[in-house]
Amino acid sequence: MKEKTIFMIPSNYLSVWSLLKKEVFRFVKVGIQTIIGPAVSSLLFLAVFSLALGRSVETINNVPFANFIAPGLIMMTILQNAFANSASSIGQAKSQGNIVDVLMAPLSDFELTIGYVGGSVARGLICGLITSIGFLFFISLEVHSFLALIFYAIMGSLMMGSLGTIVGIWADKWDQQQGITNFIVLPMTFLSGTFYSITRLPEFWQNFTIFNPFFYNIDGFRFAFVGKSDSSLIVGSITLVIINFILILLCYLMFRSGYKLKS
Repeated sequence: MKEKTIFMIPSNYLSVWSLLKKEVFRFVKVGIQTIIGPAVSSLLFLAVFSLALGRSVETINNVPFANFIAPGLIMMTILQNAFANSASSIGQAKSQGNIVDVLMAPLSDFELTIGYVGGSVARGLICGLITSIGFLFFISLEVHSFLALIFYAIMGSLMMGSLGTIVGIWADKWDQQQGITNFIVLPMTFLSGTFYSITRLPEFWQNFTIFNPFFYNIDGFRFAFVGKSDSSLIVGSITLVIINFILILLCYLMFRSGYKLKS
């Protein structure tokens, strides 16, 4: 029987690596659906908005329209796919009854958290990379800050990978997972400045947006490409670090308590 361990750095590297590989191979095996599909969807968004608004809205904050929305679309792809990976993986394991195989493995609760969240981070970053490569065939993307690019890409995928793990554990049915996706994840990504600058919004909606953590990911990630942001990068970075710490801690506590996993 697996012993309970305290929140600590994992020492069972082989088992953690095995779980991480399982999660990565799981989405790579169906890469057309999980990697190429999201990239094509983002390219379609770019094409539709550029063709529909490109002539009437040539620039936003003195940045060409296509170059302004491209970083937001890349981050949106990272966020949505990082969430989908862990939520669907745990959801399928629960519905098929093979979640017990993972729980009985020589993995501590923190190591389980690292495995599932790490797999989500991998999918989010890979999807973001493939989407970026696809964009390069149509627009010119220049990186203003590699540090900001790496930081916000990791923060975004960590946040949604952790949230997906929480939802995967919590949800008893696919309808519940889809409800979270359709009524929380999608609206928050679309209403986070992906296609527009919040400086153009009325004051009420600007104040509403600053409480959306997705906005800080997209705003910071856009800064990495265009060198301009709609909010304080320091405030956004601190907010994301705090949110990620809380979400990862919640994942760990859910595995430790066996909530909806061992009952």
